[in-house]
Amino acid sequence: MAGLNGPDSDSRFPALKTHGKTAHRHSIECFGATRIQAGHKQNEDAFVIEREPIPHAAVFDGVGNAEQAAHRVARFFKTLIKDQGGKVGNPTAWASWVRLMDSQLLGTQSTFVGIAVPDIDNGLIVGAYAGNSRAYIVGEDGLRLVTAESSPGRIGSGKVLGRTFTLKLRPYDILLLMSDGAWGAYGGTYLLRKAVTSAITRHFSEVPQAILDGATPSGQPADDMTVVAMRQPRL
Repeated sequence: MAGLNGPDSDSRFPALKTHGKTAHRHSIECFGATRIQAGHKQNEDAFVIEREPIPHAAVFDGVGNAEQAAHRVARFFKTLIKDQGGKVGNPTAWASWVRLMDSQLLGTQSTFVGIAVPDIDNGLIVGAYAGNSRAYIVGEDGLRLVTAESSPGRIGSGKVLGRTFTLKLRPYDILLLMSDGAWGAYGGTYLLRKAVTSAITRHFSEVPQAILDGATPSGQPADDMTVVAMRQPRL
């Protein structure tokens, strides 16, 4: 299903989808999964996977007893994309959206990493982040942290300094959006890449779950953890 996450959520952005008069030659696949911290009743992470008006996805991580802050700002993010979908290819618009989300959430806090695909055929990705949720690219040349530049302040802090990024998703690449509960459990990139590569021989929908399995071998997550995985399937 597409939309705000439950325990697990997935969506495929289909090939030959028409936006206006343009039929796309390529497709984008996107799946996500989340797990609640052991012993807790509420998941303070949230993620979004949507195909309209432009394919987009995001991960949010509420801080502390966040009163579902991540879920609230995730809904606001979906509204921003719906209302201003024509601007998703503009990094300046993303910086403005981070500030708007910051104002919307004042009093509680959440991290954020989000992307959209304004040009499916060329695999163009534009996005932004605030706080320590991360984006990685896994490709033929290894694993690379996209969100390497520090982003002080979380959404809702009133001091957020969002960072933007633009990249091209190649047919062999996998883009990961991860909360710190997920990426932090690996302690490094080698085990994370191993978890991804061990899953890609199966259906792509299994990649987020495989990453969470690798992060919690005991089955007892030490923190809420969320992963969204996206790729452009090979022709």
